Amino acid sequence: MESINIGKAKLTWLNGGVTHLDGGAMFGVVPRALWSKKYPVNEQNQIELRTDPILLQLNEKNILIDAGIGHNKLTEKQKIIFGVKEESKLKDELASLSLAPEDIDIVCMTHLHFDHACGLTKWEGGRLVPFFPHAKIITSEIEWNEMRHPNIRSKNTYWEDNWKPVVDQVHTFTGEAEIAEGLKMIHTSGHSDGHAVICYEDEEAAFIHMADLMPTHAHQNVLWALAYDDYPVTSVHQKEKWMDFGYSKEAWYTFYHDAVYRALKFNKDGKIMESVNKPPSSYK
Repeated sequence: MESINIGKAKLTWLNGGVTHLDGGAMFGVVPRALWSKKYPVNEQNQIELRTDPILLQLNEKNILIDAGIGHNKLTEKQKIIFGVKEESKLKDELASLSLAPEDIDIVCMTHLHFDHACGLTKWEGGRLVPFFPHAKIITSEIEWNEMRHPNIRSKNTYWEDNWKPVVDQVHTFTGEAEIAEGLKMIHTSGHSDGHAVICYEDEEAAFIHMADLMPTHAHQNVLWALAYDDYPVTSVHQKEKWMDFGYSKEAWYTFYHDAVYRALKFNKDGKIMESVNKPPSSYK
């Protein structure tokens, strides 16, 4: 369980499960000959993508960034399609930190695709209930609207099981929202219409959570957008904006999906200064 202190904030990565998706889809129009030099790929052309929430402890609040893929939320067919090798162990991970799901105060949902939102609910007594019963769940108003009214494309990733049980816990924002001192969620669009990034500044210390605008370190190039992006040109422009901002601040970048790094700190030239590595997995 890796952690880092950035200013007054402590970040700890929790095991929220893992998927293996097609590398070509994850790198869009970028040729395999290029992206495969930067990120490991298996014989099925799949890349490992963690779904690991970040526990952010700040000002005596327990804040979670995204929610993992949950436990017993996927059918056996879905597990095969999405290459799920393990499901969420969030309850046990929190217990090892002397915490429980009931202790989570806020869940910041960068967007509500299934691989980020399945962990919001759990099965109990034959019905779905909130996994974090006392948490305020924050997402953009645009994302929340599409979650409940998906279109012909997005209905495959916005699932009723992930929103109906938590409808009374959801709080939405437009533009940006201040979550805690120095911590903001900012609507970007791009990957989804309601996608948001998370930015924290504490004097000279800073981190940016780009979510699926930059799901792995290999997506650092601003032009490398996902085939999954609903608005790829917006993704490119937003990534350029936030990479320029982060480089100028020498900020940390944190990852939910990356199977190699938990976080990277770049200098003003975009070169890696420091890193928090994830221990290598044995998945093939």
